[in-house]
Amino acid sequence: MPEVQQSLRKDAALNRERLLTAASDLFAAHGLNVTLNDIAHHAGVGVGTAYRRFPNKEAVIDALFEQQLRDMAAVADQALQDPDAWHGLVTFLERSLDMQFGDRGLNEIMNAPILGLDRIRAARDRIAPLITKLVERAVRDGAVRPDLDQSDLIFIQLGLSAIMDTTRAIAPDLYRRYLTLVLDGIRTGRGSFTPLPSPALTAAQTHRAMTGRRRRDGKIATKSRADSAMRTEETPSA
Repeated sequence: MPEVQQSLRKDAALNRERLLTAASDLFAAHGLNVTLNDIAHHAGVGVGTAYRRFPNKEAVIDALFEQQLRDMAAVADQALQDPDAWHGLVTFLERSLDMQFGDRGLNEIMNAPILGLDRIRAARDRIAPLITKLVERAVRDGAVRPDLDQSDLIFIQLGLSAIMDTTRAIAPDLYRRYLTLVLDGIRTGRGSFTPLPSPALTAAQTHRAMTGRRRRDGKIATKSRADSAMRTEETPSA
């Protein structure tokens, strides 16, 4: 009997992994408008099995987001274990860029309006301290310019992600050209640094900047629903 239960648990875990992989594939190809039925079909499992693992598509998105956070934290931890602070920082930048923006399905998820501000705030609270440690170690070891801040890495990734998305079909590796230019700009080994014209944003300011569009879209959606409800109430019955 224990062997049967173990086999059932193994099958359940395998089906869950198949569904998540299928969802990531479909999100990459078609955006987030696919249904849980589409995901089940693409995964090669029954619709009933899909609904036993996930009650709705939103639960799939949330599970993929959580998986992404775990993977990102693991990459940052590995980078911190690198004895070479510069190599660890570069490795984190390269791998995190590929994870967040190289996979279009995950990119769709990271920008999904369904992920509320609380979920995004939790992600910041988990990942930002690790990035801070990477930057502080590199500064302390003299590997990077002394005014580099963890928020700089976030906006560097944001800028490079736009290049990746724009040139993906034409030159998928073009972003590496600009990554190299950025890395040369933050690395030490020169006599002096050009003073930066603006201070780095604080963690709170960075969060507001990164979630501003999400908040605006949420307000617009709320106002649209309210207006629709008001029009419905004002429509006289036949």
